Amino acid sequence: MSAIATDVQRVQVATPGGHYPILIGNGLIECAETWAGLTRSTCTAIVTNRTVAPLYGERVSAALRAAGHRVTMLELPDGEAHKDWTTLQLIFDHLLGQGCDRKALLVALGGGVVGDMTGFAAACYMRGIDFVQVPTTLLAQVDSSVGGKTAINHPLGKNMIGAFHQPRRVVCDLDTLATLPPREFAAGLAETIKYGPIADEAFLGWIERNLSALLARDGAALAHAVRRSCEIKADVVGQDERESGLRAILNFGHTFGHAIEAGLGYGEWLHGEAVGCGMVMAADLSAALGLVPADTVPRLARLLGQAGLPVRGPALPVDRYVELMRVDKKAEAGEIRFVVLEGPGRAGVRPAPDAIVRKVLRRHGAAG
Repeated sequence: MSAIATDVQRVQVATPGGHYPILIGNGLIECAETWAGLTRSTCTAIVTNRTVAPLYGERVSAALRAAGHRVTMLELPDGEAHKDWTTLQLIFDHLLGQGCDRKALLVALGGGVVGDMTGFAAACYMRGIDFVQVPTTLLAQVDSSVGGKTAINHPLGKNMIGAFHQPRRVVCDLDTLATLPPREFAAGLAETIKYGPIADEAFLGWIERNLSALLARDGAALAHAVRRSCEIKADVVGQDERESGLRAILNFGHTFGHAIEAGLGYGEWLHGEAVGCGMVMAADLSAALGLVPADTVPRLARLLGQAGLPVRGPALPVDRYVELMRVDKKAEAGEIRFVVLEGPGRAGVRPAPDAIVRKVLRRHGAAG
């Protein structure tokens, strides 16, 4: 096992629920210093899935054992369709079967589904134990692993059952991105692109200029994209850990996107695909409300399309979209609230007239 690379980048997250580092670099999962400082628990359980385990499971296990941990590993079924109570119970069954107590440590090794479920299990098991995020997808590295939002899905809505529970640290090993299928990689680019319109117009321009390098998985480009995304999210989460205000802007495109995921059935579209399409809809809504110029919409659609993402929604009935959006977590008293763009690199949350929302939906593929 090697010492940690000298070029590792660190982003610090500071919230009332916990302060922790995000480590960004190459070869981190096998570096001794990556795991230094963690409590040597009575039981360290790696939670992963059947796709990721053969790639990185034993490497992480060996690194943790070398750091003095007693390691056990659980492989979950892969995919958004398994982000539910039944799969969550598998984690609890494993922990109880291994005799894990309240000093146990969970390690989430995988993408957003594994990270969300492991974090939720950590929040619940014996009323709360420590966990570490080791995201292996671009989407998880730039978004879901940071900030402590954990959840499972309900048939009526995505991420409706969950808790805020901050990890002890986040380990973004850029080498794991090399094994991502192109579709999964593109889905991660959607969440990366998101940060530009809502918080950093200069970053949006950088992505436009460097998209070819990102698609080629250039190391320097990826390191910058992951770091800047994490910096933006850490800043927002540090100001609003429990999404009482500012943090809601991170859900740009998600109200529309979650409706797409639930309407089609979880797993039919990847989360990043649905969010990318949802961002186009949300930008169009922003323009329809007179908040941003009309050319904001084709600019964003062009970038997302070049990244390999769908920019037109599925032909679900308009009424079905609206029904699903009414159970969005930002809704209040049945009124749908949308994250909208309010200017270059600025976003806010507000309601919108139902007639305008329906026109936007029809322009972007909804039926009826």
